[in-house]
Order: sequence, then C-alpha cells, then structure tokens
Amino acid sequence: MNSGEVANLFLKDELETIEQDMRPIAAARKVYDNMYGFFIGRVRENLHIVLCMSPVGPSLRVRMRMFPSLVNCCTINWVDPWPEDALLSVSQD
Repeated sequence: MNSGEVANLFLKDELETIEQDMRPIAAARKVYDNMYGFFIGRVRENLHIVLCMSPVGPSLRVRMRMFPSLVNCCTINWVDPWPEDALLSVSQD
C-alpha cells in the first residue's frame, strides 16, 4: 500500500497490453519511456479505496500493527452512532 504497487501482479503478456494501451495517452503528455511507471503513476492518482473495519475487539489493533501503512498513508474516519434527532434532521432535508 505504501508504494502503490503490488509486485508480480501482471503477467508478461498483460504488461505488454498495458504498455500498448498507454502509449497514446503517454505520447499526448510527452512521455516516451517507462510506460509501466507512467501507468503506475496514473493508478496512484486515480484509484481510491475505502476500507471499513470494526474497532470492536483486538483485530483492528492487530491489523494496524501488521500493516503500518493503514495508519501512515490513510485517512481514518471514526464513525459513531448518530443520535436519533440528527438522523431525523438529515432525512427531512
């Protein structure tokens, strides 16, 4: 998650297809070498992932220790239960 790349994710023929598909886009931006790096850069700019995990029990703490990028490279939003009057207010607007 830190690097934005999963090692050995694509087979060689898939990489060739990616490179061929990226050539016109890269040429428009005047990039003529390292098509794979250009592709990874575009993925990093455009891919957004939402992970939902329950903070109940020790499993969240264990995951945070096993994968420090969850803390260092992510935005964590704690969502608590909404009060009933807030839910009614939002539903009426």
